[in-house]
Amino acid sequence: MRDSALAHAYAVIMAGGSGTRFWPLSRRRRPKQLLTLLSKETLLEETVGRLRGFLPADRIFVYTSELLKSACARCLPDIPRRQIIAEPAARNTAPTIGLAAHEILRRDPDGIMIVLPADHVIRKAARFRRALRAACHWASVQGRSVTIGLKPDRPETGYGYIQKGRRAAKLDGEQLFVVGRFTEKPRLETARRYVASGRYLWNGGMFIWRAATLLRNLERATPEMASGLARISAAGGVRATRALRRVFPRLENVSIDYAVMESISDCYVIEADMGWSDVGSWAVVHDLARKDRDGNARPRGSLSLDSRGNMIIAPHKTVVTVGIKNFVIVDTEDALLVADLARSQDVGKAVQELARLGRKGLL
Repeated sequence: MRDSALAHAYAVIMAGGSGTRFWPLSRRRRPKQLLTLLSKETLLEETVGRLRGFLPADRIFVYTSELLKSACARCLPDIPRRQIIAEPAARNTAPTIGLAAHEILRRDPDGIMIVLPADHVIRKAARFRRALRAACHWASVQGRSVTIGLKPDRPETGYGYIQKGRRAAKLDGEQLFVVGRFTEKPRLETARRYVASGRYLWNGGMFIWRAATLLRNLERATPEMASGLARISAAGGVRATRALRRVFPRLENVSIDYAVMESISDCYVIEADMGWSDVGSWAVVHDLARKDRDGNARPRGSLSLDSRGNMIIAPHKTVVTVGIKNFVIVDTEDALLVADLARSQDVGKAVQELARLGRKGLL
């Protein structure tokens, strides 16, 4: 029965982000999902790779921007080009997921959507697929919305949280709970309380539901958006370029969490331990990367003397460090970043300042 649910499953990979926290390696035409941060593959390639053998390529959709569509296609030669879809404007996740739901319903009235970010790291791929299998079964048989919750190992203020309610089922060893509520990026004191309680999970932005279920929820929660998406679909969907370009940019700019997840009462969460990270900063890359005995993540050929805990990327030259600790150093052909590793979240602020100064060539 679980395999029959997978027969109607489709992946929707969200690859339109333009994050700035990995500057100078990350640029507008090469954001985080197109970087090779921890392996020889881009994060987007790794995301699709985790689905290999789980879903066929013709049931994987990638939604991105017009600026990034060609780069995404080069990364993913096995995905049909027509399934790499460029949004005409950035409108956050809710309109994109709604657009994808219509495309899947066009193919399959029983279609199940697996919505995934393109720029996360998951070290335990088998556990990830097992959780998806259970979620697809629950979404198919029960007609419910399911999200994957990640077991927290620290109080983190940069993530959303999902409160676990009563246990609803156990499928293939995976625990399903009724969602109590969603909370966006709490204060540190609140995050500490959540983690200590054992009743909260991190929200990794992974959702599973029937396409028809998602569209019904959009109609209830955001009727104006649902109406606009229906007009695009009636005109031919993503292949009807004129309707897409006219209507989509006018849709509300809102995340699926705010638009739908916080307003529905029949959502479930699977508690998962899959070695997940959203790879949100250079400090996180440093945590995940291979390091020398002094805790330096550095390229071969570099030299570190009395230097500890540094993150160094310099593909074009030899870097020698002497007596420095907890730095991030990223060297590219036209820019050099030197920052306190603990403040690597603030790299985005530096990019904003470069933009304000008109340094567009560096962005």
